Amino acid sequence: MAISFDKALGVHQHTMLIRSQRAELLASNIANADTPGYKAKDIDFASAFKAAKSSQQRGNDMVKTDRNHLSGGSKMTNSDELYRTPNQADTGDGNSVDIQVERNLYVQNALEYQASLQFLSGKFSGLKKALGGQGA
Repeated sequence: MAISFDKALGVHQHTMLIRSQRAELLASNIANADTPGYKAKDIDFASAFKAAKSSQQRGNDMVKTDRNHLSGGSKMTNSDELYRTPNQADTGDGNSVDIQVERNLYVQNALEYQASLQFLSGKFSGLKKALGGQGA
C-alpha cells in the first residue's frame, strides 16, 4: 500500500513553506529600512494557506518559464505579496518600513515556523513507528 505524504503530513508542510517565504520578505523589509522609496511587503497568510491547501487537493502546479519545463511544485506567486499599510507618517523619503514592527513580525513568524517544524517532526516520528522502525 502506498503512503500519501500529503495526507500523512497534513498542512504543516504548507505552513512551513509559507512561513519560510514570509521570513524572506520580512528580512528584505528589515534590510531595506533605510532605502528611499522602499515599500514594506508581507504575505496574507490566510489566502496563501488557502491556495496551498487547494493545490494539495488538485495537485501541485509550477510556473513554467520555458516550454520544456515539467509541471509540479507549490511555490508562492508574487500575487500573494502585499504592500503593508504604514503605521507611521511618511518620513519624507517614501520608505514605509517600521523597523520595530518588522522585527516583531519576524520573531513571531520564526516562532510559528518552529511550531510547524515540531508538528511535522512529530508526524515523521509517528510514520516511523507505524512502519515498524524503532520509534523516537
